[in-house]
Amino acid sequence: MPKIKTRRAAAKRFSLTGKGKIKRHKAFAAHILTKKSPKRKRNLSHVATVASVDVPRVMKMIGC
Repeated sequence: MPKIKTRRAAAKRFSLTGKGKIKRHKAFAAHILTKKSPKRKRNLSHVATVASVDVPRVMKMIGC
């Protein structure tokens, strides 16, 4: 069996925590920031975790 190749796009977007959860960045924080409130922008800057139903698919993509 050959090794599973890592999907490079996914590897750049996701990373693992120390306990094995998958970190991701939140969407809607890239542009058109003038109409968004400071609270909303602040919360978008925080790191989120991938939903449990998506974890197996993302793990396969990043090669874990």
